[in-house]
Amino acid sequence: VKLWGTGVDGGASHKAVTLEQACRGYVAHQTTHKSKASAADAEGRFTRLVYGKTLGALPLDKLRTTQVKAWLDDMLDDDGDEDDLRRSKDSANRNLNTLKAALNLALRDRLVAADAGWKTVTPYPKAGKRRDRFLDLTDRTALLSHCGDDLRALVTALLLTGARPGEIANANVGDLDAVQGTMRLSGKTGPRVVTLSTQALKFFKAQSASKLPAAPLLTDAYGTRWNKDSWKKRFKDAVRAAKLPDDVVLYAVRHTAISELIAGGMDSFLVAKLSGTSTMMIDKHYGHLRHEQTRARLDAVVLM
Repeated sequence: VKLWGTGVDGGASHKAVTLEQACRGYVAHQTTHKSKASAADAEGRFTRLVYGKTLGALPLDKLRTTQVKAWLDDMLDDDGDEDDLRRSKDSANRNLNTLKAALNLALRDRLVAADAGWKTVTPYPKAGKRRDRFLDLTDRTALLSHCGDDLRALVTALLLTGARPGEIANANVGDLDAVQGTMRLSGKTGPRVVTLSTQALKFFKAQSASKLPAAPLLTDAYGTRWNKDSWKKRFKDAVRAAKLPDDVVLYAVRHTAISELIAGGMDSFLVAKLSGTSTMMIDKHYGHLRHEQTRARLDAVVLM
């Protein structure tokens, strides 16, 4: 009996069918039984995320829930704004739905005996709705205490600046102006120069000591520049060890810093400039904090 992955109808395969073969079979099925548009959509997703990948080479009967969850998590953009993260979750959910449709078809066609490897993997909840995770002082203390020295420095940098993780990761020693007390950051909104607090300046001066201007300002324990792949798992481990909610990602540190700046009474225009976003985004996502502060001031005034 020929493999179903070749597009030939048949029963159970004489050898293990891989995830990639199951996905290719699903695309063929969609072309025949649904529409070319549906098949093209699935093909595009599988080309980006399955074909030629480690996961795609796995036999269906060897597929594990943890592997599918890791595949799903790797799609998240936790280096951008909260909207970027939410959109990436929504996109990841659609990719998961298509993958599970392919796997369920393989199950119905008896290419695998059970669906234990993917059945319990569920989409991210409320991916279409903004959900901010604020870390209070107790949360921050717990999180930092469970980070290694290198990761603690990265998290501290985000707390002291409200910058995006990638902006801090990309910063070089030469981007720090210790005389002016500023730092040059570059990211999705282009380059900008931000003023550092006294605490932040002291921290970054210590991090830059004895380093060449072209060297990364912050590195991991191996002296390598940080990137999403190197911080993601370690940050998740620290979150779990600190007993924080599972959906806390590194972006939550940036969100927390911005929230504290707004709640502390800093002008939204200045916060937008420091964090590299727009006043519209600040007002949209953090305006409630400013209104609460204004309300407290109003309540302090005796009018009648």
